[in-house]
Amino acid sequence: MNNNLLHTKVQAFIRSYEGPLEQLAFSGSPFNNVTTQELLQQIESRRKTELKLPTWFASEGIYYPPKLNIEQTSSEATAAYKASLVSGTSLADMTGGLGVDCYYFSKRFETVDHFEIDATLSEIAAHNFRVLNSPGIRCFSQNGTEAVQNGTYDVIYADPSRRHDVKGKVFFLSDCEPNIPEHLESIMDVCNTFVIKTSPMLDLSVGLEELKYVSEIHIVAVNNDVKELVWMLRKEFTAASPRIHTVNITKETPQQFDFSWGTEASEVYGLPQRFLYEPNAALMKSGAFGLLSEAFRVKKLHSNSHLYTSESLREFPGRRFTIDTCIPYSKGAMKELLTFTKANVATRNFPESVAVIRKKWKLKDGGDRYLFFTTTLEDKKVVLICSKI
Repeated sequence: MNNNLLHTKVQAFIRSYEGPLEQLAFSGSPFNNVTTQELLQQIESRRKTELKLPTWFASEGIYYPPKLNIEQTSSEATAAYKASLVSGTSLADMTGGLGVDCYYFSKRFETVDHFEIDATLSEIAAHNFRVLNSPGIRCFSQNGTEAVQNGTYDVIYADPSRRHDVKGKVFFLSDCEPNIPEHLESIMDVCNTFVIKTSPMLDLSVGLEELKYVSEIHIVAVNNDVKELVWMLRKEFTAASPRIHTVNITKETPQQFDFSWGTEASEVYGLPQRFLYEPNAALMKSGAFGLLSEAFRVKKLHSNSHLYTSESLREFPGRRFTIDTCIPYSKGAMKELLTFTKANVATRNFPESVAVIRKKWKLKDGGDRYLFFTTTLEDKKVVLICSKI
């Protein structure tokens, strides 16, 4: 860390600079003890926190790490959600990083130990915790996998790095650093609950094969974009099926749907009725398509379409639409009814892509109309012209 970056005038410059970074790179640093590169890094990294980490962005005196650390960290929205799942006296974060998760965990625990093997990043996190008034967090520049063996905790948390020196970006837990499956038993010996954050690309069945003691899996989406999987491990858990929690965090009420892994239900099919339902991204990741018909009394349009319909409006964890018109996908019908030039286009179980459809029918993106190009249970290609509820 260069503490000169924390001087009042330098901080004011970092927070107020709104010009292009290329201009600053050309003009150079106006400060004797701060390089141009250091200024550029602070400004660029701060800009990346505006939406993802608004508390860090708004706080004065924050020291920003390289942008890669910010890209790899949890957002405040997902960190707050994870913190809501646990509480207790002591927690250890084996892979501390920038410390966003620790900051939110510290609101639920008396003490939080932040272990980060990168000494500079550990120092930056410790400084920022002081700025953010989080005295319950203790920072240690140590290998977290080894350090947690020196104590006992109510909860241990890990966010394994998905970048492998040889394989590049990886998704299997055994390829991540630290290798959680390899150290699982020793970690479970020193905690009651082990919480693991993984890539949303990890297949649930693959993760269950690599791990033991999984009592819950949380599929966490923000504004319909799946951000992470959260695995809750408890050594006393012996049931065959963990509980799957899907959550889509939005500005309104979060959309949630829970079920037990392996639960099966018969899908109910039907032709398009008055309303259309599109499952959110967390539900799509869970694969619980057969459970939705029974849970929400809706009918599926086709086994591969993942769109649902009903005559009466239902509550549903996803987007809801009124079907204004259903037309066959044919040249004559399309020319007659598609008199507008702007629409939101989506395809589900359809042979043409959105890009091809837009070009073919000269449709610009936007507006109040939503077009779903899909296939019905009769294997007929249709276009559902909808209005969002």
